[in-house]
Amino acid sequence: MALIRAVTGQRRTLLDRGWTLTVSAPGGPDGGEGIPAPVPGTAAQALQAAGLWSAEDPAPLHDKDFVYRTRLTGHGPHTLRFHGLATIAEVRLDGERILTSDSMYLAHEVPVTLTGEAELSIRFHALHPVLAAKKGRARWRPKLAEPAGLRFIRTTLLGHMPGWCPPIHAVGPFRPVELVEDTGPCRVVAADLRTAYDGRDGHLSLRLTVEGAAPGTNGSVEVAGRTAPLVFDGVDGFTADLTLPGVEPWWPHTHGEPVLHGIAARIGSAEVDLGRVGFRSLAVDRGADGTGFALLVNGERVFCRGGCWVPVDLVGLSSDRAVYEPELRRMREAGANMVRVGGTMLYEGDAFFELCDELGLLVWQDAMFANFDYPTDAAFLNNVRAEIAQLLDRTQTSPSLAVLCGGSEMEQQAAMLGLPRASWTQAALTAVIAEAATTRRPDLIQVPNSPSGGPLPFIANAGVTHYYGVGAYMKPLEDARRAGVRFASECLAFANLPEDDPLGVPALHHPRWKQRVPRDPGASWDFEDVREHYLESLYAVDPRRLRYEDPDRYRRLSRAVTGEVMQAVFDEWRRVGSSCAGGLVWQWRDPWAGAGWGVVAADGMPKPAWYALKRAFRPLRVILTDEGVNGLAVHLVNDTARPVEALLRLTAWREGAVPVLKAERPVTIPARGAVALAAAEMSDRFFDTTYAYRFGPISHDVVTAQLLLAERGAEPIDESHYFPKGRALPRADLGLTAVVERQESSGGDEWALRLATGRFACSVHVEDERFQADDGWFHLAPGVERVVRLRPKAGSQTGNGSGSGVGVTDGTASAGRMVPDGEVHALNALAPVRYRGNA
Repeated sequence: MALIRAVTGQRRTLLDRGWTLTVSAPGGPDGGEGIPAPVPGTAAQALQAAGLWSAEDPAPLHDKDFVYRTRLTGHGPHTLRFHGLATIAEVRLDGERILTSDSMYLAHEVPVTLTGEAELSIRFHALHPVLAAKKGRARWRPKLAEPAGLRFIRTTLLGHMPGWCPPIHAVGPFRPVELVEDTGPCRVVAADLRTAYDGRDGHLSLRLTVEGAAPGTNGSVEVAGRTAPLVFDGVDGFTADLTLPGVEPWWPHTHGEPVLHGIAARIGSAEVDLGRVGFRSLAVDRGADGTGFALLVNGERVFCRGGCWVPVDLVGLSSDRAVYEPELRRMREAGANMVRVGGTMLYEGDAFFELCDELGLLVWQDAMFANFDYPTDAAFLNNVRAEIAQLLDRTQTSPSLAVLCGGSEMEQQAAMLGLPRASWTQAALTAVIAEAATTRRPDLIQVPNSPSGGPLPFIANAGVTHYYGVGAYMKPLEDARRAGVRFASECLAFANLPEDDPLGVPALHHPRWKQRVPRDPGASWDFEDVREHYLESLYAVDPRRLRYEDPDRYRRLSRAVTGEVMQAVFDEWRRVGSSCAGGLVWQWRDPWAGAGWGVVAADGMPKPAWYALKRAFRPLRVILTDEGVNGLAVHLVNDTARPVEALLRLTAWREGAVPVLKAERPVTIPARGAVALAAAEMSDRFFDTTYAYRFGPISHDVVTAQLLLAERGAEPIDESHYFPKGRALPRADLGLTAVVERQESSGGDEWALRLATGRFACSVHVEDERFQADDGWFHLAPGVERVVRLRPKAGSQTGNGSGSGVGVTDGTASAGRMVPDGEVHALNALAPVRYRGNA
């Protein structure tokens, strides 16, 4: 059933004020005055605000009971709605129990009759005693999460996964609590809304279930400028079917516009707001061998790229739009077009899907199952049936929701632990999820489990995989092609360093630093070891010795290397002829400060790896690949809806400064298509770009490919670089320059840096205490200027000096004005370049 946003004659009151929280022993009295408690919110959030708990050193919460109380007022029949209670909850109204819930994933509606003021209380029972009472032998016991009894309880694994996630336990009314009163002559109970797109026209069907509709009541529905009557079935239903010729479809933003259309219905005098819908079709191209997984949106193959989601607010588990929006916009800005909500997380709120609809981000949604062997009793499966139904009902109009997956790594876990093939799948659980999806969202692509689809669940060249060949398994970059990946729903996990040392986390290799470096439970290595492996292979250094002798250089190379690896892998997967149709990085954001898997730090600041992905994810992309004795191949990718006329320029540089090959040619890249050509086609003489033939010493150390927009006077679109001798270019005086520019704008002064170099500069990046560059860790070739905008960092003092940062007090600024003052670094430069703005 679709989410009804608002309806005439229904008053919804958000119960978000006046709550208090008390703590007791399990089952004990909950005396005491209590502390203020935000609702929606969690016990951890309330305790932290009261100074009784810290996210930096989180105390366990599952060994206590927490009781929330508030008072409400009303007269007559009402409905109490609880959108999410974590996890074992008992609700009482004036002491009378009205609800018990044992799943944080279920919403509840409870009819009540009010006679004035009443006390509403919710007791969240300690989880550990409940787990201790659960009995039953599993076929396997995973190491991912603890305790093992979590498989019986419908609650998040967040807080229970040592090695990568802080032990912050989810307890409390983390989703809204509402009091609903119906005052109209009729009551709209439910809306079933289905959309389809056939490549030209949109189709919509709607059924409203209405109580109390009088005979002869008329209704209508309006969408995309068209109106159709809602026909009464004589009992409790009003139905309508519309065809919308030539309707603008919804696209992921990389391939078109994510067009949404408002939809409103009217029953008599009642108006029903059903939000917005998008028209799109989904299918999967399995390839000639039937084992591929390429998503087709509106009939077009879409290379899906993005990351695996981590909740932004691990303490409060907020589902507010204001919490989601910055991170989802940052994903779009990076060129991502898909986000995966994995089975180790939790179902996100309505605003998450609304934003993904608006921003053109496809959603891969796992059911909240991971690694465990789950129960198959009727009560457990009924809970699952209800939670999947509720998820699909509230997202029924969401075009961004594309894939519903049965969970994470259950099949993989069983297979890797040596169980027989017949034990890998969990048939009863899979059937319940598939039944709900087929009934409620038949438009979605269903995946039984992630990974799955090959002779082993985790095989890379069939179905969907979790690819860590390049990464945890420390394979060379060439493995990204050799593995024949079809779709990586997880990939490329590294301990990614942030640009700045995180506050509160000590220096490299301190025990507290290492606590924040992710590791697989029980492993004798961590993901910093993985990063150092590629640091050694790509930059020809001894990471351990470098860390001892030159920690600053170790940091800079470490920041650069994971992005270089990620960009190389995605370039391989996006090239013409690749078997791969998508890759989602594990993970998008760190759950806490440190060198975590995230490409965005826990404070929301992009890491160097984020900038690399932003280049690799561009809808218009030029890619260089080494094809052995066939030389260098140039791949031109255009995901956009229009063909592109461009100029391709190829330059080989000796010692990063002398062009020993210069060639260019006009190219046409078809809409939502790609072309490939050999670099040898661009020159009328032989040039060994990849040093495949070894005729004497190599003549060059870098090859640059630039794609320039022909219709705008050779405006740069994209560029890529190939290093025939490896990325360890010798350090030299590069002639790197940085000029500060100030531009007037409606929002005040805007600053930028104009960068140029006389010799090829590797991994150029800006360091400024008060400003954040909008690009970084890019390579810069001679003869190319790069303008980098500078934005004030959060907390920096600006304007009249009212900010919380340190103001500029020297001669670089007039009163209250903050100006750029920092350095530009390149990995192969002998020294950084200082810059300083002026008033």
